Parts: sequence; structure tokens; C-alpha cells
Amino acid sequence: MCRVRAVVCFEGVGEAIFRGLTQAAKLRPQSDKGSRLLLYFAPFNSPKAQRMQPLSQVRIVMIGTTHPGNIGAAARAMKNMGLTDLALVEPKVFPSDEAVARAAGAGDILDAARLCGTLEEAIADCERVIGASARLRSIRWPQLDPRECAALVTGSRAKTAILFGREHSGLSNEELERCHYLLHIPCNPEYSSLNVAAALQVVSYELFYASSAQAAAILTEVPSYATGEQMESFFGHLEEVLRDSRFLHESKHEASILRRLRRIFNRAHPEEAELHLLRGILSAVQRQLRAGG
Repeated sequence: MCRVRAVVCFEGVGEAIFRGLTQAAKLRPQSDKGSRLLLYFAPFNSPKAQRMQPLSQVRIVMIGTTHPGNIGAAARAMKNMGLTDLALVEPKVFPSDEAVARAAGAGDILDAARLCGTLEEAIADCERVIGASARLRSIRWPQLDPRECAALVTGSRAKTAILFGREHSGLSNEELERCHYLLHIPCNPEYSSLNVAAALQVVSYELFYASSAQAAAILTEVPSYATGEQMESFFGHLEEVLRDSRFLHESKHEASILRRLRRIFNRAHPEEAELHLLRGILSAVQRQLRAGG
């Protein structure tokens, strides 16, 4: 067993904001307690290893899927590669006989699929969110190819959602803001149109291959990362404090600032305990601001 000190890094505007808030509230930094990392070994095919396979931590989230056949094909791809957790956010048609036909024996994946009214509902308990998307032209999120994505996901026990967007338009900017990473599948630049089920098959294969290649070491992280629901609550709290402190005010730049702050904290990927620390700082700042009138 070894101890690893947990550190949250803030860059640029995020660091300046928190330095200014803590100085304004006359807060003194507190030392963080080292988090523990437990490493042990088990044969990959042992019952213990089977119970702890990383792919059980992966949720596939399909958003606004238009064609039910793509849902069925996605379920088939998932079952081929050992994935079982499927969430559907506002599909146009589901349940569907066409989806069942295209699933070709993966009907159990469809039967167990959860129907969600919002993306927030689908990722509420997830600690890491990865969005399959073309490259951004403005703010750049950390980007992964399928193999890098698989290595990241299977290298820890963090509950991970992988998002696949609409057939015609992919993920919206608001949905991308919920992501810690973007997943980009390199294609022929002269014909890069990839069907959503085909994209899911590529990603699923890399996940299966990476999990199978983990012959001995299974890494279990004792600390848990903040979930999507906890992060959304934090972002709401942060915005509230920034408004109370008059750092934020109605302007055309307000949305851009909030978007950049999301990117900063998503990149930091705080653990649950670290997020509680940040919420404590925000609450202390609010108390100071209210006491000052």
C-alpha cells in the first residue's frame, strides 16, 4: 500500500479567481490528507478478477438517436465486446421492433437499457464523462483516440460514461461541456462520415482489447471521483459565488467565462473529497460576503 498526495491544479483564470476569493475572505489554506492507492494482483480469469472487470464500469450513452436500427446495432456491438450498460437519452423511437431485429441476439442489452429524459440523468452517478465528437475549433478539450480512451478507462475503476451524439449533428456544445475528454476516431479525411453504431463498435473493441490485455495488475482506487451530479451542483454553487462577489455580471462574455471554468475543473477531475473542500471554500466566501453586507 502506498500513499499519494491528492492535488487539484488550476490554470490561468481559475487559479486567479480562487486566489482572489480566498484572499478576499481571509481564508487560510488547509493541508490535504493523502489519499490511499491500493494495488494487488489476481489472475485475470479468476472469480475475483471477473467481478472487477473494468468494463462493468463503462456506460454507453446514446443521445437523441433518430434511427432505432442504430440502437439495435449498438446493442449488438456492446454485447460482442462485453459491455452491458446502455443509456438512451430521448431516442426518437424506442422500444422498436427494428432495434430488436438489428440487435441480433442482444435483446437483453435493449431490455436493460435505461431511458433518460436528460443527459444529466444519464451521467448523474458517473465520475468520468467522455464525448465522441469531431475536433473543436474554439475551446479545446483534452482529446483521446479510441486506444488512448481504452487505456484511460480500463486503467482505473472510475465509473465512466461514453457519449455518442445524434446521427446528423453529434453532440451539442452544452453536452460537450459535461465532458472531461473528447474522443476522436481518426478516419479517411476524404470520407470521415462514420455511422454512430460503427463508431461505437470501434470504441467497444478497443475497450475489450485493453481490458483483456490487463493480464495481472488490477488497480483499485480507494478515493472516488466526483459524480456528474456533484459536479453540476458545484458549478451552480461556483456561479452563485461569482455573482455574489460581483466577479460575474451580465455581459456578452459571461457564458464564455463559465464555459472556460467548466473546462478547468473538468480537466482537474477532482475527487469527491476534493470537491467537498472546494465547496467549503465557496461557502466560507459566501459567509464573509454576507457578513460584510
